[in-house]
Amino acid sequence: MLEFEEQPCCPVSNNSSVEATGNLEVLKNKRNCGDLHSPLAKKMRLGTPARLVTNGIGHHGKQESVPVTPDVNSSNLTGERLATVTGISPHDVKVVDIYRTGAKCVPGEAGDSRKPGAAYHQVGLLRVKPGRGDRTCSMSCSDKVARWNVLGCQGALLMHFLEEPIYLSAVVIGKCPYSQEVMQRALIERCQKVSALPKGFRVEELKIQQSNLQFEQSRCAVQAKRGDSPGRLVPCGAAISWSAVPEHPLDVTANGFPQGTTKKGIGSLQARSQISKMELFRSFQKLLSRIAEDKWPDSLRVQKLDTYHEYKEAASAYQEAWSTLREQAFGSWIRNPSDYHQFK
Repeated sequence: MLEFEEQPCCPVSNNSSVEATGNLEVLKNKRNCGDLHSPLAKKMRLGTPARLVTNGIGHHGKQESVPVTPDVNSSNLTGERLATVTGISPHDVKVVDIYRTGAKCVPGEAGDSRKPGAAYHQVGLLRVKPGRGDRTCSMSCSDKVARWNVLGCQGALLMHFLEEPIYLSAVVIGKCPYSQEVMQRALIERCQKVSALPKGFRVEELKIQQSNLQFEQSRCAVQAKRGDSPGRLVPCGAAISWSAVPEHPLDVTANGFPQGTTKKGIGSLQARSQISKMELFRSFQKLLSRIAEDKWPDSLRVQKLDTYHEYKEAASAYQEAWSTLREQAFGSWIRNPSDYHQFK
């Protein structure tokens, strides 16, 4: 989606030279453009192609210089490679920015070096999603998939009824700037040395493939459609979850609440998403109510369980695997305060 911005960020160049584009008033901000940590520089759109500096003039997007195409592997944006793609002499090309995730390192991790170009990020670190408001505690998507690749995607509650975790067999990435090496490292290799997992748990050999189809609402697709219209792209707050459940196949939310929820309704039963922890626990409880107690798994009968937290902790094999994964690979993983899980 588009969010109008009164003053889009001017191109970043390593000699602070600025070329005004159109009728944008970029010259008044010239003094800030050379500082990568200035407030103006921080407003640069995340996920945009590399900025090029040719003959001392910064270029970006659809200006006179040739932009870097999405097929360029941004993890290897050297001057020579850019010269091959753009047709500009390598002596006239200096990489001053690359694709960036926008995701912040979690407390306890080493942190990014923030050096120019490909040295900006430190790879392999745990990160939280790049929220637009208050800092989020939600781990990044690649971190979550890497965790599923060891613990399974079923969660702790369903492990009471399963002999082995449910692993994804493949992940398909849409058409976008893509690196097979980076995906392999992020989703599989970070956990490959994890050992001594409980029976049934393993590091899954996940297949990672890329599609030739582009998601029509992706950043690249929307940028191509919008042309030179003003405003910057921001993530949309709406989400649609689908499941093969006839009575409730769709769960449409906006900013975390079911579509149509009013301020007055927040806190009510109708204001809960069907995939919230509370509703998933309700589904789990309905499942238990339909099974005779003497037929329950041993893990649910050995002790009296009451809260969501207690039911999750009782899945001993899953919790042992999760503890092993944290100790050997994901020690800085952010965990929600236990108070959040004390509902019944």
